[in-house]
Amino acid sequence: MEMEEKTGLNSNFITDFIDEDLAAGKNTRIQTRFPPEPNGYLHIGHAKAICIDFSTAEKYGGICNLRLDDTNPSKEDVEYVEAIKEDIAWLGFHWENVFYASAYFDFLYDCALTLIRKGKAFVDDLSADEIRAYRGTLTEPGKNSPYRDRSIEENLDLFKRMTAGEFADGEKVLRAKIDMASPNINMRDPVIYRIMHLSHHQTGDKWCVYPMYDFAHPLSDAKEGVTYSLCSLEFENHRPLYDWFIKEIGFAEPPRQIEFARLNITQCITSKRKNIRLVKDGLVSGWDDPRMATLCGMRRRGYPAKALRTFIEKVGVSKAYSTVDYGLLEACVRDELNENAPRTMAVLDPVKVVIDNYPADKTEALTVERHPAHPEMGTATVRFAKEIYIERADFMKEPPKKYFRMFPGNEVRLKGAYFLRCTSFEEDADGNVTCIHCTYDPASKGGESPDGRKVKGTIHWAGPDSVKAEVRLYDSLFTVDDPAGVSDEEFEAAINPASLVVLKDCLVEPEAAQAAPGSAFQFIRDGYFCVDPDSAPGKPVFNRTVQLNSSYKPKS
Repeated sequence: MEMEEKTGLNSNFITDFIDEDLAAGKNTRIQTRFPPEPNGYLHIGHAKAICIDFSTAEKYGGICNLRLDDTNPSKEDVEYVEAIKEDIAWLGFHWENVFYASAYFDFLYDCALTLIRKGKAFVDDLSADEIRAYRGTLTEPGKNSPYRDRSIEENLDLFKRMTAGEFADGEKVLRAKIDMASPNINMRDPVIYRIMHLSHHQTGDKWCVYPMYDFAHPLSDAKEGVTYSLCSLEFENHRPLYDWFIKEIGFAEPPRQIEFARLNITQCITSKRKNIRLVKDGLVSGWDDPRMATLCGMRRRGYPAKALRTFIEKVGVSKAYSTVDYGLLEACVRDELNENAPRTMAVLDPVKVVIDNYPADKTEALTVERHPAHPEMGTATVRFAKEIYIERADFMKEPPKKYFRMFPGNEVRLKGAYFLRCTSFEEDADGNVTCIHCTYDPASKGGESPDGRKVKGTIHWAGPDSVKAEVRLYDSLFTVDDPAGVSDEEFEAAINPASLVVLKDCLVEPEAAQAAPGSAFQFIRDGYFCVDPDSAPGKPVFNRTVQLNSSYKPKS
C-alpha cells in the first residue's frame, strides 16, 4: 500500500507498531478517531491527543474521524460539541466524518442483548455502593453478586423493563459477566448500562438507559472501522475489557489499542472539576479566560495554533510519565510570534514629553518598518509632533550608573525619529513626574547620528494620533508549579493575585487600534500582544500573549 507521508509527526513507538502491522499485512488502511466526551472545554492536554490522532492518520494517508462520546446526558451539552469542533479546526486539523456515540444507541442496545443471550451479561439489583464493596481490592478478589446467576430469560425481561422506564435511577444496572477474581479490577463484572431518566441533547427522551463509556467506546470503534485506537496511558488497564467486548460481539478485525503518556505541564490545571470551580466561583472570567489552560483560553490570549503543534512535537510521544515546563510552551509561542507578528509601538504607562525647540504648528509623518526580517510586511506611518509620550519607566530623575534611558542632561534616540536631550521635568505635589521637557536634534531624523556621536539608549514613543487602549497583562494563574496537587482547602490561596493587571490609559498606533480581534503584534520592547474580542471601534483592548524575554532554559 502506497502511503503519502506528511510532516507534523515524528517517528515514535506508535508509528513503529503501525509500520510493523503494515509490513506484516495486518492492515491495508489506517483509520483513527478523536473521541472526546462533550462535557467540557478542551484543554492543552487534549491538544496532544488531537495531534497524535490526526497526524497519525495524515502520516499514512488515512482518515481520522471526530466522535463525540455522548453517553452521559447528565453532563453533556451542545455548547461543548460546538466548542470542541471549533478548537480542532483552530489547531488546523480536519476530520473525515463527525459521529456521535448516541447515534449507535440502537446498535449498542442490540449488543447488550447479544451478551445477555450468550449468558455474558446480567441485571443486578445491587446499589452502586454495594457493587463497589463487592468488587474487592488490588490484592483481594471480588465476590459474585447474588443476582449474577439469574436466567437468560429473566435478564432479558428485566433489561427490557429497564428500557421501558419501569425502574428508578440506580435501582438496577446491567453488568457484563466476566471474572470477579480477575487481577484486573476492570474485568470484575463491569457495569455496562445504567438507568438515567434524562433527556439527551441528540436523542431527546427516546432512552432512559444509557451505555457506560467502557462498553460504548470499543464497540463504536469497531463499528466505524477504526484500525488504531490511540489513547492515554490510564486506559492501558482497560485494554483487556476493550478487547473482550469486541470479541464477544463478534467483530473479526478488532482495532488495536495503543496507549501513550498524557501531557503533564507545570502551572496548568487540566482537572475538569477544578476548572469548573475556577469558572463557577468567579476566580476567572470564563472558560476562555486567557489564564486558563483551555484551548479557547489560549486562543483568546493569542497563542498561535502552530505554536501549540510545535510544542506537542517537541514534547514527543512516549510511555514515560513526565512533566513539561510551561516555559517550553511559551518559548514555542514566542518563536512563532517573533517570526510572524508585525512590530508596532505602544506606550503602556505614558508620560508626556514636550520638545521645546520643535515648531508648535508642525507635524510630520515618519516611516517605521513592520518587521526587520520581513520587508514584505511593509511599513507604517506614525505622526511626530511637539508633544509625544514615552514610557514612564524610561525616565528617571536620579538614575543609577549604566542607566542609558532618559534623565536630565542625557540624550536618547527615539525609535525611527530623532535624538532627544532631556532638559527638565515637572512633577506634582506627590513627586510624580507629569511632564518631561526636551530638545531635539533636527539633523538626527530617522534616529541616525549626524556627527558620529554615540547614543546608547533607544526608546519607543507614541505620537499625537495614537489611540487610547486597554491592555491586559496576563501571567501565570497560580503561584505553584503543580496546582493540580493543591488541596481543595488551599486551592484559592494558590491563585496568583498578579495574574491579571489591567492598564486603562495605554497608547497604541492607529493601525493596531483598528485591527481585528485575534490580530497579533509585537509591542516593541514590551512583548507580544493580541486584540481581544472585547475590542470595539475607538476602544481597543489588547491581551499580553507572552513577554519578550524567557527564563526558560532547555535541558542540555
